[in-house]
Amino acid sequence: MSKLRFRISMSLDGFVAGPHQSKEDPLGVGGMRLHEWVFPLEVFRKMHDMPGGEVNESSLVVKEAFENIGATIMGRNMFGGHPGPWNSAKPWNGWWGDNPPFHTPVFVITHYEREPLVLKAGNSFTFVTEGLAAALQQAKVAAGGCDVSLGGGAQVARGYLREGLIDEMTISLVPILLGSGERLFDDTGEDLQGLELVRTIATRDVIHLRFARAG
Repeated sequence: MSKLRFRISMSLDGFVAGPHQSKEDPLGVGGMRLHEWVFPLEVFRKMHDMPGGEVNESSLVVKEAFENIGATIMGRNMFGGHPGPWNSAKPWNGWWGDNPPFHTPVFVITHYEREPLVLKAGNSFTFVTEGLAAALQQAKVAAGGCDVSLGGGAQVARGYLREGLIDEMTISLVPILLGSGERLFDDTGEDLQGLELVRTIATRDVIHLRFARAG
């Protein structure tokens, strides 16, 4: 059965992006520090056509994140953060360039209609205006029995958490304090909607907490 799997890096004070996010600085001030643990890894560098890299306990976490994924869901900000209607004359292709790292169909949740975008190596973006449930339904069909990856950002993830639709979640807890920015767990309810901690992998730079739905 297809699962919805979510992963994200978070600071010790609960932020998944820094303050003042913009088109020029999509992760906000200091937000890039949340992901410094992944950049040296061989598995990450290989995905971006770069040689070399390290192999450590975090390598397994990154490798697992891409296994059995048949489709991806993300919010408008993760695709490309400028708000408002799309520029119909010259719509922006987002942060990801001509060859994004997904290589599966991607479903972007947005308030504004846009024609699908097809890029290299199996990357396609479908823009869904009917909400969270519609995006998940379309993604599961496209995934063909494989799992669906929820890429974020925080607002979209909170919506799926509130609805109890996330089956697995990995929080990569980074030992830094951002002080302000965007929190993941604001207004998500009093618990994790049936998600239980099933694995902890601790390294010097990050602690990976994996949660799964009970039963």
